[in-house]
Amino acid sequence: MKEDFRILDVVPHQSPMSLLDAIESYSDNALVSSLTIKEDSLFYEELGVPAWVGLEYMGQTIAAYAGVKARKEGKPVKIGFLVSSRRYESPQSHFKLGTKLTIVAEKVIDNPSGLNVFSCSIAWDDFIIRANLNVYLPDKVEEFLEGGV
Repeated sequence: MKEDFRILDVVPHQSPMSLLDAIESYSDNALVSSLTIKEDSLFYEELGVPAWVGLEYMGQTIAAYAGVKARKEGKPVKIGFLVSSRRYESPQSHFKLGTKLTIVAEKVIDNPSGLNVFSCSIAWDDFIIRANLNVYLPDKVEEFLEGGV
């Protein structure tokens, strides 16, 4: 039986920084999330949400993947860090009002050091953005934040 997970239970962000609407599906190596651009969406402006915010949508989809994995293993959800991205280019400057985005994050490299690589995409209408994101999930977040890891 597949469990359903709510975004707020698996992503270590609260409103208004929790940007995703739902988890559509997940597997051992990937997670698919979605959101619809609304006037009350964080970062919304006259033309919609700027396309650069898609990097955060991808990052939060990776966080959801890590959170689902942690919950399934009976572990707490931990904070992770976006280290870098490669090849993020959008065909539009903004995600327009009413647009439903589907975000996919698939694990490419799972390094025991906590440094991981995900292949990500955002799809809507006839458009798609693809990028690789490098993320770091330290074992001891507090020590890392204090400069000890």
